[in-house]
Amino acid sequence: MGEEHLRGLLARGLAGDASAYHAFLKELSAHLRAFFRKRLGRLPDEVEDLVQESLLAVHIQRHTYDPGQRLTPWVYALARYKLIDLLRRRARTDLLHDPLDENNEDFGASDSEAAEARRDIAKLLEALPDRQRLPILYVKLEGLSVAETAHHTGMSEAAVKVGVHRGLKALAAKLRSAS
Repeated sequence: MGEEHLRGLLARGLAGDASAYHAFLKELSAHLRAFFRKRLGRLPDEVEDLVQESLLAVHIQRHTYDPGQRLTPWVYALARYKLIDLLRRRARTDLLHDPLDENNEDFGASDSEAAEARRDIAKLLEALPDRQRLPILYVKLEGLSVAETAHHTGMSEAAVKVGVHRGLKALAAKLRSAS
């Protein structure tokens, strides 16, 4: 599959050619399958579900695709969101089923270390402007999606991504200069 071939199939499909749209989804599913297999080596049973969820997302969001832009980054962005959703769900489920050793003496130490780390991070973030601090806080620390963060902050999705990138870069520079 080439980018242009898939874009052509999608364009014809969006123009009403049902067989072209069917061919687009079929060819795209093979690429999505490879994408997820590469990333889910230890969870092979999840691959097909994610392929189907991603195809459904592509179908539902097809009106948001800009034909002037490359197709594969748009498709793989949707696929990555589905992958992240799966990993978040699994992490929550794993935590619920993880037996805790109530006699573990490290709980007190880890609580104070975690509180210390939170204070350190909060102090570092205070030095950043809101356009960098808020995206890092919501996306990286609270686990919200870029779209959710954009909605909460009133920023565009692109501005959220730029804010995270620039903010992390600024934090790394501060840490380097402090050491």
